[in-house]
Amino acid sequence: MTLVPTIDAGACAAHGDCVDVAPGVFVLSGDVAEVVGTGPDDLLLEAAEACPSVAIVLTDPAGTQVYP
Repeated sequence: MTLVPTIDAGACAAHGDCVDVAPGVFVLSGDVAEVVGTGPDDLLLEAAEACPSVAIVLTDPAGTQVYP
């Protein structure tokens, strides 16, 4: 499966944990993280689980939300 990460901008508090876990996938842009790349599913899930704001949404290729 190839998960697709998106950021819930309303929930993101720019803690930066996603950038620490997956710097090639996420960057901080002002007060919100942005998705700038992709990575293996396990890395994306690790970054999503590290987000204290639960602002990273992972969907499968069909668009079904798999996290959170």
